[in-house]
Amino acid sequence: MDFTYTPSPFMLPESSYDKAKADRAVAFIQNLKHTKGKWDGKPFLLLPWQEQIVRDIFGIVRPDGKRQFRSAYIEIPKKNGKSELAAAIALYLLYGDGEASAEVYGCANDRNQASIVFDVAKRMVEKSPALLRRSKIAAATKRIVNYRNAGFYQVLSAETGTKHGLNISGLVFDEIHAQPNRKLYDVMTKGSGDAREQPLFFIITTAGTDKESICYELHTKALDIMNGRKIDHSFYPVIYGLSDEDDWNDETNWYKANPSLGYTISIDRVRDAYKDALDNPAEENVFKQLRLNIWTNSAVAWIPDHIYERGNLKIDFSALEGRDCYAGLDLSSTSDITAFVLVFPPRSESEKYIVLPFFWLPEETLELRCRRDHVLYDVWQRQGYINTTEGNVIHYGFIERFIERLGEKYHIIEIAYDRWNATQMVQNLEDMGFTMVPFGQGFKDMSPPSKELYKLLMEGNINHGGNPVLKWMAQNVVMRQDPAGNIKPDKERSVEKIDGIVALIMGLDRCIRSAPVTSVYDERGILFI
Repeated sequence: MDFTYTPSPFMLPESSYDKAKADRAVAFIQNLKHTKGKWDGKPFLLLPWQEQIVRDIFGIVRPDGKRQFRSAYIEIPKKNGKSELAAAIALYLLYGDGEASAEVYGCANDRNQASIVFDVAKRMVEKSPALLRRSKIAAATKRIVNYRNAGFYQVLSAETGTKHGLNISGLVFDEIHAQPNRKLYDVMTKGSGDAREQPLFFIITTAGTDKESICYELHTKALDIMNGRKIDHSFYPVIYGLSDEDDWNDETNWYKANPSLGYTISIDRVRDAYKDALDNPAEENVFKQLRLNIWTNSAVAWIPDHIYERGNLKIDFSALEGRDCYAGLDLSSTSDITAFVLVFPPRSESEKYIVLPFFWLPEETLELRCRRDHVLYDVWQRQGYINTTEGNVIHYGFIERFIERLGEKYHIIEIAYDRWNATQMVQNLEDMGFTMVPFGQGFKDMSPPSKELYKLLMEGNINHGGNPVLKWMAQNVVMRQDPAGNIKPDKERSVEKIDGIVALIMGLDRCIRSAPVTSVYDERGILFI
């Protein structure tokens, strides 16, 4: 493939691109051989995205001639040639980097995972007579020794206690998203390469599920650097994947996330995986994470996107004025999201349930929450989908007056509410004339309307108008199930906010329970025999 190199935008003004050093790294790697499948034995010709990374890392140097980038964070979906690139870089650090007594280490969540990259590197050495002549391979201990520089490449186990005191010249950290904590990362990167002039920590991974992990911390740092929100001239960020704004159902976006699509990955394989994802919510999460590099919740999302999107229809707001409706109120703590959702019942078989959600956050903490949570609260606020109340805590009085005005516009028959933290507001809303109905959050109360909501979404009988905040919350919902098969939204396992869906479930319950019970006699009259 044709490739024209453009230096990284993160190159410092005082740094320069040393083409000779970059060419040396590229030439070394392209003299290696592939080790798997139809590529086995063929030269490892770098794809454009791979060559860009190699040239940036090894070619961009400071005025003293040493590499600018000390850490490289590469996040990319599976089957894009991740292991091959990591193995090739490990071998270059061992054989071609000019480092005396090089110490290159391979790490992962466990030794078996770390061995995946090592095994590729081992076969690359075996297929290269020039490298094999100067090497000793100890397959049992996962070690390759380079006799020429007294260096070695060694796979380490995941235990951190024995890793202190290493003199690391190169580190290949594979699938860091699977790390249970940050201990191994810290031991391997904090001070371990201080005795080296230009150590390289090469971290390569797919997206994960744990947003409290070291991987998500690095993911966030990479995004911040790429978007100009943070500066770290020693950190090289690369992320291939889809953002929240990208349609994961659009096949053209799959190429954006997979730079090797059509080369190391067949589009037909991705299409097959996509079909599985449409049929099974569990497979949807796997497809998004591994094929499109989207960070997902660790548990199975309850409402798949394609099911939720069946309710994305235009709403005639003027036609709703004066109509009967029911509401769910999910009060937050004083600093979090409060949700209020109106549910309008259908008046005939041809109509759908119509949903109007409203959300509130404290105005002064909005910017902080955007930076901390990496959620588009500020965009939604400008678009009118989130309301803000003055100050740094939720102003319940503002919300009460807002609901009072809604009551003047719509005929709100009942408001279901979670008893937690709601006593004063409930009293105030009752004083305004609203009928307040306490609603339990256990399986008994939540299961029937939760199942009914999913059924209505499946049938396309819910119209939510595509509200982006409610959609985001729908994507976050994880359900807890008891042995009897009852379900309820699980706020603990749902990593992000789900308050709007909880409020919707409560409002839908009151809507269904309060629907007038009709008699067959009312519909056809009494038959006389």
